[in-house]
Amino acid sequence: MKKLLLLLACFTVCLGFSQTDYSYLYKNLPFKMPELTQPVFPDYQVNLKDFGGVGDGVTLNTQPFAKAIEALKAKGGGKLIVPPGVWFTGPIVLKSNINLHLEAGAVILFSPDKDLYPIIKTSFEGLDSRRCQSPIWAKGQTNIAITGNGAIDGNGQYWRPLKKDKVSDKFWKQATSNGGVFKRADYWMPSKQYFRGDSLSDMNVPRNLTTDAEWASIRDFLRPVMVSLQECKNVYLQGVIFQNSPAWNIHPLMCENVIIDGIKARNPAYAQNGDALDLESCKNAIIVNSTFDAGDDGICIKSGKDEDGRRRAMACENVIVNNCTVFKGHGGFVVGSEMSGGVRNISVSNCQFLGTDVGLRFKSKRGRGGVVENIYISDISMFDITTEPFLFDLYYGGKSAVETLEDGDVTPKTEVLPKVDETTPVFRNIYVKNLVCSGANKAMFFNGLPEKNIENINIESITVHSKLGAELVESEKITLKNVTVFAQQGPALILKNVKNVLVTGFKSGDNATVFEVSGTKSSNISLQSAYGKEKLKVGQEVNNKAVTLKKQ
Repeated sequence: MKKLLLLLACFTVCLGFSQTDYSYLYKNLPFKMPELTQPVFPDYQVNLKDFGGVGDGVTLNTQPFAKAIEALKAKGGGKLIVPPGVWFTGPIVLKSNINLHLEAGAVILFSPDKDLYPIIKTSFEGLDSRRCQSPIWAKGQTNIAITGNGAIDGNGQYWRPLKKDKVSDKFWKQATSNGGVFKRADYWMPSKQYFRGDSLSDMNVPRNLTTDAEWASIRDFLRPVMVSLQECKNVYLQGVIFQNSPAWNIHPLMCENVIIDGIKARNPAYAQNGDALDLESCKNAIIVNSTFDAGDDGICIKSGKDEDGRRRAMACENVIVNNCTVFKGHGGFVVGSEMSGGVRNISVSNCQFLGTDVGLRFKSKRGRGGVVENIYISDISMFDITTEPFLFDLYYGGKSAVETLEDGDVTPKTEVLPKVDETTPVFRNIYVKNLVCSGANKAMFFNGLPEKNIENINIESITVHSKLGAELVESEKITLKNVTVFAQQGPALILKNVKNVLVTGFKSGDNATVFEVSGTKSSNISLQSAYGKEKLKVGQEVNNKAVTLKKQ
């Protein structure tokens, strides 16, 4: 037995590969999920320089990358070493059993020449569409990795539009002085071709284009995600900096067995659609020890959009997020809005969100469909959250939470409620425990649909310091246990048209009103706290038996 163990150890060392033990992530995991291990690659490696690569930041290395990958493929795979230098290149296509390894000091810089990126059929923002091929692309491959200590830069500033209110006046003048067109005085686009693509699009996806020539006429608009891994199995991203993407940064789509460990995914705060990580319709994933700093959502879970997503019918499921930090971004941990294929069995723990617009962000709208369920979140620290540390927005319209707050948007009134069917989004069975937030606008905001409430949301042991209290609207089966809300203004907890709510151990500051209940549909609300009736305000429209207050 000892000889066998020594042989195995020698085999691992000889491969130059050290396995990380992720078993600790599975202790007390509230759902079943196979234990993931890193993919193992053949003991063979090549150096990019051996295929004519020149790391001077100017020479185009598209062919050296392709030749090196083909040489590895012919040998059954192995490691492609990218040594120190700036490796200017067009798109890189990864193949099975290949580890793209960036040594310390290595930078892969993608060319801004859009003609290098062919237009392909793919998916963007959850819809079947066409985009320019991603700078790093793989489809249908097994055992692929991007590892090391280098950086990958997508030169995204050549692709993205820019909003004036996102940057300084000096930056705005510099960025808009080299051509391009203005959609509005405060909204710049990099070319007339981009402007035309935008005018033909709904939520960034062009409509009613049928011929290759029509798509080619808006090539500039078809900015790709930087790292697109589609229908791949055994994916490993480790250690590398991924930055400055044309659109989304890292996008595993319909992949199985994904490990993301110790990476940095970053985009400028002004980057349009600059999500750091979008895990879409993937099964079995680990996201650990990583940092995200984004121009849009940080860590985002998706599963397709509307009819396209429901037809795909691939949930994003069995995901562990642990020990991650999100800096700037529209949301720290996000589900949606493209969740039409469903999201289930997600664990998020030991994370910190520092300066994000929203902390935990769940978003969707009528027409999406899909079921989001079995989400377990614990031990989260937040600071300087612009809007809410915990948000359900079932009226998402494409704006960030900050834009919605600034525009003063209100929930649209619907005279006749739509029927509940496959197009109705469902959010249920969500558990949040041990959360602390210092600094927010509103402690929580649940904005559910009247025809299908947010359901079975369980919140325990959280503390929030905010300008306004928590507001729960059109929600059902809500449990708040040992929740503390220090609100500077107004009631600490506002309940509107909620049913079957249990509040125990609630604490607040010296608010004149702690609890406020309204809405004709409010019923079976049990408030158990240290506060008497003088701290409770109930609207006249509320049934007098709907609310009970028990002083503890």
